Amino acid sequence: MDTPHMADFVCPVITIDGPTASGKGTVAHRVAKHLGFHYLDSGALYRLTALLAKQKGVSLDDESAIAALARVLPCRFVHGHVFLDEVDVTDAVRAEAVGVAASQIAVLPAVRQALVDLQVAFRYAPGLVADGRDMGTVIFPDATLKVFLTASAQARASRRYKQLIEKGIAANMEDLVKDLTERDARDSSRATAPLKPAPGAFILDTSAINAEQAVAQVLAWYAEAPKP
Repeated sequence: MDTPHMADFVCPVITIDGPTASGKGTVAHRVAKHLGFHYLDSGALYRLTALLAKQKGVSLDDESAIAALARVLPCRFVHGHVFLDEVDVTDAVRAEAVGVAASQIAVLPAVRQALVDLQVAFRYAPGLVADGRDMGTVIFPDATLKVFLTASAQARASRRYKQLIEKGIAANMEDLVKDLTERDARDSSRATAPLKPAPGAFILDTSAINAEQAVAQVLAWYAEAPKP
């Protein structure tokens, strides 16, 4: 995949990458709110693409057809809600089945390329906090601050289990650990934009700390980072 050119951009970007359920979404959203920056949940774009493919009956291994959907993805993010074709799909995109499907299509190079321009377009003043798996390595390689969140599979499964139970969704810890482990392997071994810390990224293990502590650490790193 071609790396986006960032020379013409001057507004700051904080990238927060990491595996599923590492807490990157919560941390990124809170950091963005604290700084008054825009927020990009790049994973939601893959989930939206997967959801749209399912709705249209497109096979998850039909790379060209899914890439075509991604290029014209009709989505909006408004006050924490996600819209697809003007329909609020905030809960639908968080379903486990959609997450698994998103991980499957994320290994397809044409799909990732189709979503590059959409992700880059989120970078505008006063700044951006972007979370995902390749924000610091591929999409915003010149980010002001790069963070890689990690946590044990057990800790991440526990968080996901709690989230699902609170939403009234049945969950099994053993299945969640297995699913997260499989996703990690798939995301880390894919040929295009594999999940890994970006050069110069700060590594933050959230296994034994809460969201507030993680946010405080990211803000402290940002305060010390050279600004554009």
